[in-house]
Amino acid sequence: MPRTTPWLWFDTEAEDAASFYVALFPNSSITHVQRYQEAGPRPAGTVMTVEFDLDGQTYVGLNGGPEHRFTEAVSFMIDCADQAEVDHYWDAFARGGEPGPCGWIKDRWGLSWQVVPRALIELLNDPDPRVAEAVMGAMLQMSKIDVAELERARDAAA
Repeated sequence: MPRTTPWLWFDTEAEDAASFYVALFPNSSITHVQRYQEAGPRPAGTVMTVEFDLDGQTYVGLNGGPEHRFTEAVSFMIDCADQAEVDHYWDAFARGGEPGPCGWIKDRWGLSWQVVPRALIELLNDPDPRVAEAVMGAMLQMSKIDVAELERARDAAA
């Protein structure tokens, strides 16, 4: 299968965003920066695209102008091993970002992320439907996902 590469449209902040992301995710780096030339449409020498790698996944940030903004219609889920990883990503995105419900958060550029601990997926797939229902109810009350609260919901339903 051909590899797909998400392109992210920014006004002028692609390089700042890429620098933030590669500092946040392990095994990540900026791999190429391309600048606008005299032909434009933006001033020559300004950053046009930034290619970056987040732990094996390539992304490209495009400084395309203010015409298009991010919406929740597209988001990136982060598979977090535990509460410490949830806290790491959530707290970083919250600085200048906008927390949402059920583990969703917008970063300072408006890009939506789902910060999801593996425990949530495991508990939602519990073979006991009472446990899965209780965990879903607990999650729906949260902004940042709290694994201990999910486990309390599981224990109360079991």
